[in-house]
Amino acid sequence: MPAPASTLLSVRLTPRAARERLAPGPDGAFVAHVTAPPVEGAANAALCRLVAKAAGVAPSRVDVVGGQRGRQKVVRVDGIDEATLRARIGASFPPSGR
Repeated sequence: MPAPASTLLSVRLTPRAARERLAPGPDGAFVAHVTAPPVEGAANAALCRLVAKAAGVAPSRVDVVGGQRGRQKVVRVDGIDEATLRARIGASFPPSGR
């Protein structure tokens, strides 16, 4: 039996937002807004929880693997392939219609 897939996502993170949101961006990357401040990894942890909730996986399966101190992040999600992940994120966070 093959090992579960891992998917890497490119995410532009905005900390200290009014509400939490994750959506596909115009360039194929994702745009995330979290309410946590960018202090001591709080925003990264909030991003991992947000992605895990949207993906339907445990938060322990999501990790920031690049860009720990910047706004551009690379997030790895274990146990899910890219097509399924993108479909789940789209279903969890429909377009806002703005």
